[in-house]
Amino acid sequence: MVADLQVARGEVMLTVGASDYLEVMRLLQSHKDLAFDQLIDLCGVDYSTYEGKFSAPFRYAVVVHLLSVTLNHRLRVKVFAVDDDFPRVQSVTSIWASASWFEREAFDLYGVVFDGHSDLRRILTDYGFIGHPFRKDFPLSGYVEMRYDADRRRVVYEPITIEPRENTPRVVREDNYGGLH
Repeated sequence: MVADLQVARGEVMLTVGASDYLEVMRLLQSHKDLAFDQLIDLCGVDYSTYEGKFSAPFRYAVVVHLLSVTLNHRLRVKVFAVDDDFPRVQSVTSIWASASWFEREAFDLYGVVFDGHSDLRRILTDYGFIGHPFRKDFPLSGYVEMRYDADRRRVVYEPITIEPRENTPRVVREDNYGGLH
């Protein structure tokens, strides 16, 4: 059920397996000795280029921050999506309604699918947007650009037209810079 439990920098982090995630989250919310009644945040993480002492078992994770108002304590819960090609975890919207927006954001930006979410669609990018911009392998310039075309009197989508350029810094040297001769 619990894959790992750590205390780092004064914060408790619980890592759970994807198959146990929903059950653990229900327990954290409903057990009287835990009483995590508020989901503060939920976000996606792409560990594909992580270069630290922690080695991730899978590429994508979902990190949830919980708060118990009655007991005044916090908890961070991490779950890894076991399929790097199609990351998916269970939705926790049935436990905390506030998870809805956050899960849509993680889906939009990282491509993590939340099974059981009733309205999983893009929330920050355009409907026709291709890809997930917070993935580490997403190109920095994207694929298409959107602009208003005054002749057509509408918004048009076109392939990226960024010209490669070389930035050469210009150095200005004054004879009397800083009062030195």
